[in-house]
Amino acid sequence: MKYPIIAYGDPVLRKKATPIVPDEYPHIKQLVEDMFETMYGAHGVGLAAPQIGLSMRLFVVDCSVFDDEEPELANFKRAFINAQILEETGEEWGFNEGCLSIPEIREDVYRKPTVKISYYDVDWKHHEETISGMAARVIQHEYDHIEGKLFTDKLSPLRKRLIQKKLSDISKGSVKVDYKMRFPDAKKGR
Repeated sequence: MKYPIIAYGDPVLRKKATPIVPDEYPHIKQLVEDMFETMYGAHGVGLAAPQIGLSMRLFVVDCSVFDDEEPELANFKRAFINAQILEETGEEWGFNEGCLSIPEIREDVYRKPTVKISYYDVDWKHHEETISGMAARVIQHEYDHIEGKLFTDKLSPLRKRLIQKKLSDISKGSVKVDYKMRFPDAKKGR
């Protein structure tokens, strides 16, 4: 099932997500499958639960599209439940990022190249890994979502001012996308 992507301006994107208790969410595998389907339908490489309106510590990534530059990412498809970034290391590097909740806006964002992360998979098996390169960037972007942060928060005050009208238009639904979205400030009956 494809969910509508929640657009910029919705309070769920600014809320720190709550941990998932295994017994309280028995359908986690189905939700993860639905999130991958939603992400692929929107041509994304990552999707966090708040982006489909669920304030829970869950995100999915598929970095296989970057395997031409980083061959080890050919099969890098994972779900991260109750993730905690333990450490970010290295010299920050810039990359032009976008976000499914903020369509038509891409900006250079600087992030550390390596992360050490603790998380559970869909079988509730615990993992602790160190991940580098593009996968680390995608993970950091999605992790920000479960912390109530957006990539636009990492921009300079000037850049934020320059894109403010576009951000306002997105929250009103004045944006063209080829996937289903829910806009917080859209006029009813549109």
